[in-house]
Amino acid sequence: MTKQELYESKLITLDQALDLIKSGYCVATGFYGDETRPVFRNIHKIADRVENVTVWLNNPQEEYPFLSMPELNGRLDVITVFYGHAHRRVHSMGRVSYVPEHLHDTASAILRTKKPNIIFLTVAPMDKHGYVYCSCSLQHELECVEKADIVVFQVNRNLPRTMGTHIPVEAADYIIEETDEPIIPAPTYPVTEVERKIAENVATLVSDGDTVQFGIGGLPLAVAQALKDKNDLGIHTEMFSPPMGRLIRDGVVTNKYKNLNKNLSVCAFMWGDDELHALADYNPAIRMMEVGYINDPHVVSMNDNMVSINSALEIDLTGQVCSERLGYVQFSGTGGATDFAYGAFHSKGGKGIIALNSTAKNGTISKIQPGLTPGSIVSISRNIVEYVVTEYGIAYLKDKSVRGRVEELINIAHPKFRDELRDKAKEYQLW
Repeated sequence: MTKQELYESKLITLDQALDLIKSGYCVATGFYGDETRPVFRNIHKIADRVENVTVWLNNPQEEYPFLSMPELNGRLDVITVFYGHAHRRVHSMGRVSYVPEHLHDTASAILRTKKPNIIFLTVAPMDKHGYVYCSCSLQHELECVEKADIVVFQVNRNLPRTMGTHIPVEAADYIIEETDEPIIPAPTYPVTEVERKIAENVATLVSDGDTVQFGIGGLPLAVAQALKDKNDLGIHTEMFSPPMGRLIRDGVVTNKYKNLNKNLSVCAFMWGDDELHALADYNPAIRMMEVGYINDPHVVSMNDNMVSINSALEIDLTGQVCSERLGYVQFSGTGGATDFAYGAFHSKGGKGIIALNSTAKNGTISKIQPGLTPGSIVSISRNIVEYVVTEYGIAYLKDKSVRGRVEELINIAHPKFRDELRDKAKEYQLW
């Protein structure tokens, strides 16, 4: 049997794919462009014949009907390692359970917590060698393909073929008919003047030849713009994003001085736009690798001059960082915050940077607090926080006493909150 004949022998319809889900099953899908959206748009249609089905759905790309149906509690329940907008919107309905974990442990955490019986994975079309590509994410996809009882591919002709994500067609039990749905792009954010100032401060900490990691949003975009005059940067990052793509296209990133994965931009997942997908398609200089490798703090630390740039929801005067929860409300997830902070802390010549606006809610709340808001979670221990950057400057916390940290952080807080922070520091005996 040829590869094409094997491929055709596995073809089923979407309805047939949904029929594979049985009561008691755990269902998984890929992240971002690898999420099999047609399945989850229609999964509510099987609710009357199943019960106790658990769905791993991480940062959903759409607000699927079944998410908003509290009457499906106990029939189609959602579990996740990372909250997105759709999760936050339905959290009060009791539709979602969150599993805390570090990003480098995502695949193992999913398999330990509730191993999928079936995984639906969107892939790029089969090549002449008989491989499809889970093009946008290697966070748990390969491990679930290996461990799940049933593997179902949905082929999307719009997905790029990214290096490192190939899977033999033999791995599929079934293949849903092809689609050419557009890939949901990452959200875009305007860059504010405050974010530009923060980014300018961050850029002073980045040297030519450094290897960098940063995320998505207005501030990371501003950081990328502020790095445009740097030379020969490298990329070792969990998320490959449009600003990184622009740095590659503009020649700022060459990876020539990396001592680990030299000459390669490496990442664990990609969330971007058509330009980013075109850049990554069959590009031998961009390689995706399993998140268990990319985000392993030891591996991160093996990069000399590793600069990790992350943001936060708030930080307290001792240096504890919360990046995932607003009080008692789960906002996102721990993700790779600790992975890269720890790795950069132990990198030869490395720097761990927390960059954030000094205030929130139109300047009414300081993001630098005497103590974290009740209910908040420590995403990054104060023991591995090095630099904190706001629009008012740079605080260096590494090896500083608590008193020294308090002084550094008050100096970069918004001026209108500094007296209050000093008073609270004295009241709480932080001085």
